[in-house]
Amino acid sequence: MTDTDTAINTDAVINSDYYLVDDFLSDEERALRLKVRAFADAEVLPIINDYWDRAAFPFELVPKIARLGIVGGTIEGYGCPGLSRLGAGMVSLEMSRADGSINTFIGVQSGLTMGTINMLGSEEQKQRWLPGLAALDLVGAFGLTEPNHGSDSVALETSARLEGAHYVLNGAKRWIGNASFADVVVIWARDESDAKVKAFVMEKNSDGSFPDGYEATVITGKVGKRAILQPDITITNLRIPTENKLVNGHSFADAVRVLNSTRGGASWEALGHGIAAYEAAVAYARDRVQFGKSIGSFQLVQNKLANMLAELTAMQLLCFRLATLADQGKMTGAMASLAKMHTAQKGRWICQEARDMLGGNGLLLENHVARHLTDMEVVHTYEGTDSIQSLLIGRDITGISAFA
Repeated sequence: MTDTDTAINTDAVINSDYYLVDDFLSDEERALRLKVRAFADAEVLPIINDYWDRAAFPFELVPKIARLGIVGGTIEGYGCPGLSRLGAGMVSLEMSRADGSINTFIGVQSGLTMGTINMLGSEEQKQRWLPGLAALDLVGAFGLTEPNHGSDSVALETSARLEGAHYVLNGAKRWIGNASFADVVVIWARDESDAKVKAFVMEKNSDGSFPDGYEATVITGKVGKRAILQPDITITNLRIPTENKLVNGHSFADAVRVLNSTRGGASWEALGHGIAAYEAAVAYARDRVQFGKSIGSFQLVQNKLANMLAELTAMQLLCFRLATLADQGKMTGAMASLAKMHTAQKGRWICQEARDMLGGNGLLLENHVARHLTDMEVVHTYEGTDSIQSLLIGRDITGISAFA
């Protein structure tokens, strides 16, 4: 290649599984991974840069994702696939390896929306919503974060007041993925009768419109996750039927249960971004010629790649072990926090190193690294920032809470 060549050759085999962790997968999990990877390569990668550039959501992918049979993740029954934790991890990893926005769409649908209904809903409520969500006939959203309450979401201000056969909700939510077009939105609000935080399910009207009192405005100007729509929500005297309050959601502790169960998904996403960036860096190092030879022959480049692979391998081991512990019922919230903290830090660093290795070409969408880097800026923040994760772990270590 010449100095002006910018394309990355990804045809050569690149080994990003240095410790052979795929050996831990069952035949079914391995087949699932290959199926999702093939889908991501054929359907997501060819179109995603355009959608990212326009900050638009690729609705054309929704029926194709539905046909994959992955929506609902680990939930059993109700039309859901009942995947193992490793299987669900493979879905998140391979989707993120292609694009973080598409992974977020699926994560909000399967983990946060469906996971909340499955964990906190009655049997009737599960039967009412989960099959449609699993088939993607319905799209879901999860409304917890507020404009003034992110890390301290326990202090959320959205209120719910019982009036006859309805709860009347007032407040605001922020960064709520899918909420500008979702059919079903789980809204967390504080019940005025006992000051406890509970979960309420808002449904669209039969004509497809949002009910009065619900307004979603898509946030613009994002530098990451540009292909997923994340609006601000204004809630003004929104009336939700009493039968739409999730019956087993009694306090904010139940919201924490949901978040603990989904936090591992953020770790798998960080791993997917890290693998994509590492593989792009290896391919570029092999093919890019400077000073008359491949930059992969330079000591500094080899040092970078070796350290990137070491961190990537550590991330893989954490994710695989956490999934196994979750399947065995042994995973704790602090374990999930440790995995999220570490993988978010290292996934971000790997993407930064890859961007640096590609030089100016790393800024181009066609080389994909910049998209993974900016998406990792989002992963670094959501489902609990690194600082908050460290305090959750610190509390577990010392028995002393460093925050209210």
